[in-house]
Amino acid sequence: MERALYDYLLRRGDDSLILSQRLSEWCGHAPTIEVDLSLANLGLDLLGQATLFLDYAASLNADVHNADALAFHRDAAEFRNCLLVEQPNGDFAQTIVRLFLYSTWQKMLFDRLAFSKDPTVAAIAAKAVKEISYHADLSADWMIRLGGGTDESSRRLKAGVEWMWRLVPELLVTDEIDNELIAKDIAPDPASFETDFMTKIAEVFAEAGLDVSPLPRNFASGRRGYHSEHLGHLLCTMQYLPRAYPDAQW
Repeated sequence: MERALYDYLLRRGDDSLILSQRLSEWCGHAPTIEVDLSLANLGLDLLGQATLFLDYAASLNADVHNADALAFHRDAAEFRNCLLVEQPNGDFAQTIVRLFLYSTWQKMLFDRLAFSKDPTVAAIAAKAVKEISYHADLSADWMIRLGGGTDESSRRLKAGVEWMWRLVPELLVTDEIDNELIAKDIAPDPASFETDFMTKIAEVFAEAGLDVSPLPRNFASGRRGYHSEHLGHLLCTMQYLPRAYPDAQW
């Protein structure tokens, strides 16, 4: 079980880490100073979650010292994040769509993960769920504002949905790692909240003037280390300093 738990912790930590990095890319570039600060703060929330999960993962692996080693000294194929979070920011609407879809799912996952039979996992989830609730609410509000704004903002929102929607099914599938931890009540089964997730998506999409398309068949395998080219470019930036100066203390 320890191996399965280690991989599961990487999945949770890597999701938060990579989305944090994506949101940080908006710093100095967001539409307004308020949005700039807001996205940066969301990124810091996610970075905190990533640190806790990756530190716990490192404690299960004698070859890894801490969260920094996992964040900065793995290659793309060793990351276990879903493909959704590594997608490029695109414009502001595309960023909001990605954040809304992921945060809505993450909130429902963490609501249940807070009752994990692993006390450390439960504590991390319970601490993070208030932050994630804010992320989900903020992104839902922006979905509605953009969808009900100008023709341009609505068009861009629809384009963002078209880009991101194909990657949602990966959030809802399980494999042998998930199933082992689900059987031991350490992790929740995404199937247990898939209906609630899709209902929430439909509610917000309706207010934003969007149609909900049927979910396509899952093709993504980010949980197994098969990533898009976007992750490699992201890691080149995120890992540059630690790799260039491996003896530096952060």
